[in-house]
Amino acid sequence: MKSITLDISKAAQFLDKGAVESFEPQVVAARKALEDGTCKGNDFLGWLHLPSSITPAFLDEIEAVAQTLREKCEVVVVAGIGGSYLGARAVIEALGNSFAWLIKDGKNPTILFAGNNIGEDYLSELTDYLRGKKFGVINISKSGTTTETALAFRLLKKQCEEQWGKEQAKEVIVAITDAKRGAARTCADKEGYKSFVIPDNVGGRFSVLTPVGLLPIACAGFDIRELVKGAQDMEQLTAVDVPFADNLAAQYAAVRNALYQKGKKIEIMVNYQPKLHFMSEWWKQLYGESEGKELKGIFPASCDFTTDLHSMGQWIQEGERSIFETVISVEKPAREMLFPSDEENLDGLNFLAGKRVDEVNKMAELGTRLAHVDGGVPNIRISMPELNAYYLGQLIYFFEVGCGMSGLVLEVNPFNQPGVEAYKKNMFALLNKPGYEAESKAIQERLKNE
Repeated sequence: MKSITLDISKAAQFLDKGAVESFEPQVVAARKALEDGTCKGNDFLGWLHLPSSITPAFLDEIEAVAQTLREKCEVVVVAGIGGSYLGARAVIEALGNSFAWLIKDGKNPTILFAGNNIGEDYLSELTDYLRGKKFGVINISKSGTTTETALAFRLLKKQCEEQWGKEQAKEVIVAITDAKRGAARTCADKEGYKSFVIPDNVGGRFSVLTPVGLLPIACAGFDIRELVKGAQDMEQLTAVDVPFADNLAAQYAAVRNALYQKGKKIEIMVNYQPKLHFMSEWWKQLYGESEGKELKGIFPASCDFTTDLHSMGQWIQEGERSIFETVISVEKPAREMLFPSDEENLDGLNFLAGKRVDEVNKMAELGTRLAHVDGGVPNIRISMPELNAYYLGQLIYFFEVGCGMSGLVLEVNPFNQPGVEAYKKNMFALLNKPGYEAESKAIQERLKNE
């Protein structure tokens, strides 16, 4: 089986000779610290050998629950935010039909997502859509008290019970939560929901290969065994004993830090395949939440090309040279479409007649890469042989272990997110949540004076 590949040559050319290699000792030390559990955040390293620890029996259990939901439900709503939904959505969108939400094939339920915003219109429109439909809910939350997800789940639980009846609703609501603690665990045990555990030592943004990601992906009808197999193989390819020159994730961590040291503060994740949009969204959380601390960190941004070449292309080509690009390229699309000939040729495109649409796309990719490199934008290229579950599993683990090493080289804790709590504290104070009386008073005084 092939592997994803990494080409850093068009990034290294912007650095001093040997600059990437100069980071080898730091990256190797970071990889060893991950392996030995001696790094910052070492209580959240459960993801490191997660792929190789997944058993066939565990996947059997996931698939059995997924099959129950698939048989009983027209729609499955995944309630979660951040890492509790982005990984699943990334894989489902990448593998699914681009118009899946319009297609009723009778085989696969429609997968929808909630609990990732507090949009009243969104939630109202969702409940309208679900009215009269056979729907189930996968509630994903360690604590059960995350505002966005808890709010959505309360609405969905009530509607599900009203439409199915309380007892039948228990068969189509699944909880993915802490093993022992929290409101979601208490609710699952009290109501008798089928449940899966989010391991204590796996943070949300690293949890796509736990039930958090695997159950929704299986519900959508995709092969989680191939996804896991890809991750298992990448775990071996990026192991602690793999030399730096052969370790794709180590090289990625090194070149990112070398570019950052050179003043490249923004990394733009680029794809030429619209199905990868949410893979970029997952990547943004993974790297942004892991590295953005202590006034440090590369800012993770993303663009969908060629679409965004008509909006962001000008800035990328000629704006401030504080950026570099990482391009995910898919070598072989799943489908084939030839460009047609037209007798009148009013658009002047007959020179493309008979060519595959993907050939046009690949030339757009190559032409853009050449232009951006000429314009002073370092370019990293990750190539996937095909867009399938196996290579997505490889890509996910590659980014995860690369993130762990990169964050440690940056000398931050890649596995916490203390800054996320700041907005919550203010929001609870403004909403007069019990227990926040002092904060409520202080913030009201502040607002009076502004």
